[in-house]
Amino acid sequence: MATFLYKLGRFSFRQRRYVVLLWVALLALAGVGAATARSAPADNFTVPGTEAQQAFDLLHERFPGTNADGASARMVFQAPNGQKITAGPNKAAVEKVVTDLKNSPQKATVADPFTADAVSKDGTTAYASVSYVAKSTEITDATHTAIEDAAQHGRDAGLTVETGGTALQASPETGNSEVIGVGIAAVVLLITFSSLVAAGLPLLTAIMGVGVGIASITALATTLGLSSTSSTLASMIGLAVGIDYALFIVSRHRHELMEGRDGEDAAGRAVGTAGSAVVFAGLTVLIALAGLAVVNIPMLTKMGLAAAATVALAVLIALTLIPALLGFAGPKVLTRKVRKGRAKPTDKPNMGTRWARLVVRRRVPFLVAAVVALGLAAIPMSRMELGLPDDGSQPVSTTQRKAYDMLSDGFGPGFNGPLTVVVDAAHSKQPKSAAQDVKRTIAGFADVKTVTGPAFNPKGDTATLTVVPASKPSSTQTEDLVHTIRGHAGDFTDSTGATVLVTGTTAMNIDVSQRLNDALLPYLALVVGLAFLLLMVVFRSVLVPLKAALGFLLSVLAALGAVVAVFQWGWLSGLMGVQQTGPIMSMMPIFMVGVVFGLAMDYEVFLVTRMREAYVHGESPRQAVVTGFTHGARVVSAAAVIMISVFAGFIGSSESMIKMMGFGLAIAVAFDAFVVRMTIVPAVLALLGKSAWWLPRWLDRALPNVDVEGEQLRKNLAERPSLVASSDEDEDEDEDEEDLEGVRV
Repeated sequence: MATFLYKLGRFSFRQRRYVVLLWVALLALAGVGAATARSAPADNFTVPGTEAQQAFDLLHERFPGTNADGASARMVFQAPNGQKITAGPNKAAVEKVVTDLKNSPQKATVADPFTADAVSKDGTTAYASVSYVAKSTEITDATHTAIEDAAQHGRDAGLTVETGGTALQASPETGNSEVIGVGIAAVVLLITFSSLVAAGLPLLTAIMGVGVGIASITALATTLGLSSTSSTLASMIGLAVGIDYALFIVSRHRHELMEGRDGEDAAGRAVGTAGSAVVFAGLTVLIALAGLAVVNIPMLTKMGLAAAATVALAVLIALTLIPALLGFAGPKVLTRKVRKGRAKPTDKPNMGTRWARLVVRRRVPFLVAAVVALGLAAIPMSRMELGLPDDGSQPVSTTQRKAYDMLSDGFGPGFNGPLTVVVDAAHSKQPKSAAQDVKRTIAGFADVKTVTGPAFNPKGDTATLTVVPASKPSSTQTEDLVHTIRGHAGDFTDSTGATVLVTGTTAMNIDVSQRLNDALLPYLALVVGLAFLLLMVVFRSVLVPLKAALGFLLSVLAALGAVVAVFQWGWLSGLMGVQQTGPIMSMMPIFMVGVVFGLAMDYEVFLVTRMREAYVHGESPRQAVVTGFTHGARVVSAAAVIMISVFAGFIGSSESMIKMMGFGLAIAVAFDAFVVRMTIVPAVLALLGKSAWWLPRWLDRALPNVDVEGEQLRKNLAERPSLVASSDEDEDEDEDEEDLEGVRV
């Protein structure tokens, strides 16, 4: 592989004009497609195979004409202190607001609170339910304005009016912090390379890759059913890995130039060596992201595949566009002192060398300290509570949260998470009697406040019951109630002949959490297993991939512990802009496992490849660890800081899910790069010695030799010097060659 990539790097360097034009053309084509494409579809959140989804599909079939996917809003009214909402002026004000809502720019059905039994027992609070034909992502700005104006009319009449529901959903805002994250990345690159040109290349190519990726996702959104959420994750992952992959190629190219090689040969060697590491690091990320499909949640699968495609683009750009741009940059990727021959050689070891020597010498204390530190950080994970966000997780200053609290105070904590019980009486001899029997039985269960219905479909063979729990939606009591109703499904069928199913947002959240928990171990086995095989091929070792996997588990558990401490317990919540603590998003653990595993293996491949390279060239195992840090620690540290900065930029998002993902990924990269890869890895390799690179002979013969350390490439170059000769170098390359004469050593 190294030889092939070497030729690819040289070709891209030599034909740089055509390569750059090709990528610019791809960006333009994707941009035109995105500009002319229809808007991204709504998040069609389905969970095939769950009872909640089965009941939801049955409602679509048996209740034709209803639009369960439509957006909804709930406007809550509260009378002034000491007054009733049913008092004449207050009632008139509510009815005026209801009339305004009926005249919404988009078709809506509005239930009058006074005829729909939507007034609290104390008479102080009422609510109007609004159902739209359009989906939440199709609600226009004009409709949003109409809702706000209607609420303001109620406030002008002296009422307290707040609104919740999916109709008020807005696109998440990331704020300026994302830009700050990219700015920090630029500063880190400039410090690392001490050259504006070298620092600018990774940023330019990463933005190019993300641009092509996001534009392509937008262009294909309708065809492939990709939502806007897919673009957010793709931009987050694509930008981070795009900068990192380019950073490693540029860094190796500079090293080869300072070894005295001409521009084309240096680019070829950089792509052949560092590029090999980029390919395998990218493959681990692709495996982790594409592996999300095993969860069998279509929205999560599409998010993973969209992000994986962006990562693949980042790899291709690093292997082709980077060497092409290096051809245009010439010796300017080097510092001015090096170009002018004023750089003085020094025997003083760099910080990476000094750190590696210290860890190798004190390997046991460092190993114990790192493992204990990560273990302590992981402790909060034992108290993790999972759930899906609703209006109760919104900041307390929002109208959605205020409406949620008003409904809880006026109608009980379970009112915000009612359960929908579907009674399929198609095979029952007496459908109405069956529905009433189910209602009476459920009303006697613990933690049930009220049961309303049944409401039958026109054919009369299916009914729905609305069950309001006594506890809040995210409580264990409500979850137990769902399991209790489902546990009696067999009894209902035996006694009435009807099939009873439980659905609704709360039941769907419970089913999603269960699906994610059930899929976690198979997903871990698939992703870690495939990556383990891949790393065995790369490192020709059994223990190095095993150590990499165990180190990853430590870092991801510690990161999840930090997420619980901040977003569930509220530690440092003010600093992170977390206005409301609550359960951790259900998909967070499996999402963290997938994404963090792929990113963690990046640093494992980049750092340990240099160690393997030194070991293959005859150095002792411990010296190889030090050599690997000498060449790789500075660049890996810079890459980690860049990735942390990019992810941390998403903490400024107004969307709690994106904020949590940004923080979780940033802290996970920090733990993995600086504790696991920079401390645990050298300590363990120093303890293992030669055993670290042990591989059974039969397995060595069975595994393909991909030559990631470039040993075969060096042999080929030594035996066939014609590989580095170029008969078709153009005028620009000749000029570059003259400029490089001053930097040869």
